[in-house]
Amino acid sequence: MLLATVVAIITCLAVASATQTITTPNAAFITYNLAAGTSSAVITPATNRAVLVMGCCTTVGFGAAGQVSLFHAPSDFIAWAGLESPVNSTITSGVVGSPNHIVFIDQLHQVDIKVAGPDTILIHNGATATRAGNVTLIW
Repeated sequence: MLLATVVAIITCLAVASATQTITTPNAAFITYNLAAGTSSAVITPATNRAVLVMGCCTTVGFGAAGQVSLFHAPSDFIAWAGLESPVNSTITSGVVGSPNHIVFIDQLHQVDIKVAGPDTILIHNGATATRAGNVTLIW
């Protein structure tokens, strides 16, 4: 009986110290329809936490997707690592506080998400025609 009581107490202590917090993710969904050579308005990712950034081009004949895990250190830098869109998908990564390419989100590597400054990103259409699609941020 004493052994059963000790085992029950130890089990309760082990269970009591194992805690987990489950939160509902936040998300931002941005659609774009950009003329050739233009950029979207700036987007401010959540700060001091990992943000999944997924983007795609939905224009017929150019459809593809790319994604990165991104970290935004407020007023300092944006860091990321992820996968460029096909064709010829490659790993993309970087840490910058000034304008720079993050990830291509179309098939021909003409539409990309870029760092706009130390606190913002944007979608840029480097193609010679209009491109449309969307970008999702989840944190």
